[in-house]
Amino acid sequence: MNVPGPARKTAALRPPGQRIALPRDAAFSFIYPHLVRGWRAAGAEIIAFSPLADEPPPADCDACWLPGGYPELHAGKLAGARRFMQGLRRFAETKPVHGECGGYMALGHNLVDASGAAHEMAGLLGVATSFATRRMTLGYREARLAADSALGPAGTVLRGHEFHYATIADPRQDEPFAFVADAYGGPPEPAGSRRGLVTGSFFHAIAEA
Repeated sequence: MNVPGPARKTAALRPPGQRIALPRDAAFSFIYPHLVRGWRAAGAEIIAFSPLADEPPPADCDACWLPGGYPELHAGKLAGARRFMQGLRRFAETKPVHGECGGYMALGHNLVDASGAAHEMAGLLGVATSFATRRMTLGYREARLAADSALGPAGTVLRGHEFHYATIADPRQDEPFAFVADAYGGPPEPAGSRRGLVTGSFFHAIAEA
């Protein structure tokens, strides 16, 4: 007689790598705890670092995930964090980098703060974002990945949400990260940005559909 073993824990979202570089500081502070728990349960290792302390993503990681947070409140310090920016660019040459909301803004070419001052960001995606003209965007979303990425193969469906006040000042015509539909039944629309191994959007992933 076969005796079933303990059920394997399944992550709500597959780990983007075996060793995941994950910033944890005042600029990048929002990621759903159940995602991190699920990644660890699936065998991934989370390696914390701090962009505000000018720390680059550790080179021995195989993916970098920039979560949401408040980069607009620290844009000047981030722009001056040369070790972080240069290390992030080097990392992205060979390994996947994904940014959610605040992380997405940091991956763009610049960020305009609430006073109207523009701060140079990583330039790994073409988007420029702005808080000079604020507009609240809020709601649940369903996203279908436009191409293979660290989040899954093309066509993978993710469920999540958007909540931000930033606007896109300059999209620079990157390829879309995903096709995203809102909770009201509207048609999916291209959203986010994709360049090489770098992806990002305002979408916060909660789980695979």
